[in-house]
Amino acid sequence: MFSTTLSKLRRSPIQVMAEQTRQAVRAGRCVVDMTLGEPDFPTPEHVGEAAVRAIAAGQTRYTPINGSVPLREAIVRKFQNHNGIPCTAADVTVGCGAKQVVYQAFLATLNPGDEVLIPAPYWASYADIVGMNGGVLKALETSPDTGYALQPEALAAAITARTKWLVLNSPSNPSGTAYTAEQLLAFIEVLRRSRHQEILILSDDIYEHILFDGMRFATLAEIAPDLRHRILTVNGMSKAYAMTGWRVGYACGPRALIEAMTKIQMQINSHTSSVSQAAAAAALDGPQDEVWRRCQVFQHRRDLLLERFAGIPGLRPPRPQGAFYLFPDVRAFLGRTAPDGRMITDDVAFASYLLDEGVAVVPGSGFGMPGFIRLSYATSDDRLHLAADRLATALEQLS
Repeated sequence: MFSTTLSKLRRSPIQVMAEQTRQAVRAGRCVVDMTLGEPDFPTPEHVGEAAVRAIAAGQTRYTPINGSVPLREAIVRKFQNHNGIPCTAADVTVGCGAKQVVYQAFLATLNPGDEVLIPAPYWASYADIVGMNGGVLKALETSPDTGYALQPEALAAAITARTKWLVLNSPSNPSGTAYTAEQLLAFIEVLRRSRHQEILILSDDIYEHILFDGMRFATLAEIAPDLRHRILTVNGMSKAYAMTGWRVGYACGPRALIEAMTKIQMQINSHTSSVSQAAAAAALDGPQDEVWRRCQVFQHRRDLLLERFAGIPGLRPPRPQGAFYLFPDVRAFLGRTAPDGRMITDDVAFASYLLDEGVAVVPGSGFGMPGFIRLSYATSDDRLHLAADRLATALEQLS
């Protein structure tokens, strides 16, 4: 009855743990939810007001497939003024979230057996989107010792005649790893030297504005203008502007690729909400001070958790440079026994045990790194302190 593609599709490990957490809460348990990558702030007020004005003005009809002209023009200004990437409205596409944009890029380009290089740990959905479109995810190994940063030598060794895409997500979900311009240039040099000259590059910049310690954001199309004909720069409104439910993602890249992605979207959902598009344009063109303030809050929360975790033996996550996640190595706790007698065999069992102890996290195996966990710190200081207290107690109880 169902396709072979469906049989290969996993349930999102993030959504699995989020649903288990919701069930626990419905059962009356107190759980600190650190599963979802969703800012706990409201959408900025001026963005909501723009949506209300759009409704009042009757902007509730079809827009162009690749996004309304006002939104694409706002995106062009954003890319040109903030990222130094020259483009026009014809080089831009808009989708229902960045996930749809990524999906359409892979659907437009992948043939069976094409390899997609992605540093691990990686956003869980990449693996399934690649597989659904006939590609083969080739995970590039990283280490917590280097903050999960991809090394140029690992990239060079992984490239083959079957390599179709390299995906870089900076700052990264789930590790918070961010690359400097110098680090990105090292990857670019590998790609320039490679005898396989047609590798496409997807730069996932969704956490661009959540960057810490004064680090300057850099993106591949900015620093490698000679490779712009191969680079798709993806971004969206969900993270920086707390607009997860508005479902607006966007990208700029080679016009032929943008046109192919638009052709696909024409047959899927036509376009994202016209009202959401009006709100997104207001967010991009409006004041950015609230975005900066929230970034400072996330940095404070990172520092709070790092300080608390420093007092928990065996829990030493690398210091992330951005996003709002920690990705600790918990392999030292595997093989131990919980107070109820069950064996903590792997990161899935570890996450299940923590949920029973009142802290909801996501197993690292869903991100391509078994033996690790991801924690989102997009929640209040009080909840983070409570999570740290419960984590310390839970780990101390393991024998």
